[in-house]
Amino acid sequence: MKYIVCEKPGQFLLKEKEAPIRKQGEALIKIKQVGICGTDLHAYLGNQAFFTYPRILGHELAAEVVEIEDNPKKIKAGDHVVVMPYVSCKRCNACRNGKTNCCSSLQVLGIHTDGGMQELLTVPTDLLIPAKNLTDVEMALVEPLAIGAHAIKRASLAKGDTAVVIGCGPIGIGIMKLAQLQGAKVIAIDTNEGRLDFVKNQIGIEHTVLSGIDVLEEIKTITSGDLAQVVFDATGHKGALESGPNFMSHGGSYILVGLSKGELCFHHPAIHAKEATIRCSRNATLHDFEQVISMLQKGDFPVKAYVTHQVSYGDMINNFDQWLKVSNGVIKAMVAF
Repeated sequence: MKYIVCEKPGQFLLKEKEAPIRKQGEALIKIKQVGICGTDLHAYLGNQAFFTYPRILGHELAAEVVEIEDNPKKIKAGDHVVVMPYVSCKRCNACRNGKTNCCSSLQVLGIHTDGGMQELLTVPTDLLIPAKNLTDVEMALVEPLAIGAHAIKRASLAKGDTAVVIGCGPIGIGIMKLAQLQGAKVIAIDTNEGRLDFVKNQIGIEHTVLSGIDVLEEIKTITSGDLAQVVFDATGHKGALESGPNFMSHGGSYILVGLSKGELCFHHPAIHAKEATIRCSRNATLHDFEQVISMLQKGDFPVKAYVTHQVSYGDMINNFDQWLKVSNGVIKAMVAF
């Protein structure tokens, strides 16, 4: 079978190997679509945390079951499934308390262990979720949108709240739309005018602010001086991460979704005066996946606008460098197997 491996930063290779053999407790699945995530871009560039080479990327997966044993979910061969790419130990304190998304020995497909950029893959059966009537493309969108759903849950976002989202990449856009659907007033911040135009015209986010020296004043104007009850960082950029508390109201929350490899510095008197709640948000839970599947079934998310680029796996390597360029208008790229 064919697969694509990131041999080292800046190098993908298309190779062939024997098909995997399913073990007890696993399912053999045929990959249908792989979504390209910011994590994949960072891994290709050599600046992704928790990463080693060579690695088969791909954790936003749509699949069809080829072989499976009897299971409580009654999933059978031929079924289309969403794959939760988080392999947890089920034993640590986090797992025992239902937080498998931040298991102390978590292995994420395509990051810590090989992922879905291959024709066939074996995964633990409990990672599969019936896709019901979703298309293959919609199935591959569940994981990134579930990350947004989890971040919103971490924020305890309420209807009528103002939410600032820093970063108009795929994760940030997911957070924006999900927050809007939940009844929040959303303000998008980005360094790129094209992306701000995209979220305004294609995603329906009314308030957009170009990153610069007047950002705080613009947010004050939009919020009549109140600032935002919740701020989300979806960039992972040190400067952006450290700026987040500036846009947060007194008594507000700051949710760190983006991941930086280095240290962060906050001015303690400023965050203390606001009695700030600062939380990290990592991955997603089964409930988040199920919530997103339900949302996609209702047609509430602008899938056609969000998925901007689609290629077959044979063409991916020649296109990947172009997806790194924001100027090419890439939001979410998909690879068909």
